[in-house]
Amino acid sequence: MTIKISHSFVLADDKEAALGFYRDTVGLVVVNDVQFETMRWLSLASPDRPDQEIVIESPADNRNINDDDVQSVFRLLAKGMFTAMIFTVDDVDATFEKVQASGAEVIQEPIDQPYGVRDCAFRDPAGNHVRFSQVSSS
Repeated sequence: MTIKISHSFVLADDKEAALGFYRDTVGLVVVNDVQFETMRWLSLASPDRPDQEIVIESPADNRNINDDDVQSVFRLLAKGMFTAMIFTVDDVDATFEKVQASGAEVIQEPIDQPYGVRDCAFRDPAGNHVRFSQVSSS
């Protein structure tokens, strides 16, 4: 049996800000940007892995939760309480410089970890924890 991830979801309070971060700063490409009823299906992928999409979704798109709950989710999201993503990159230091220059909030500058990677971390515009990792050469 073959199994692989096709779609992962990241919450955003502002899809345009998230799109700018993941497309322009991180370097993902837009796979779909479709208005569907009251929601916008917005997905991106790495040019190297177009079959693994990241869908940017907003709690406001969910017709099953009320406005108070949407605002509660947005408050928790801003605190970084939900999604975390780890991207592997060829050069974590260059990635750090690029993402930092975009104005993203730095959580951790590049550091060599004891488990064999060099990594750094940021918050995306919504507050999600985004980490960039490179396998250590040693």
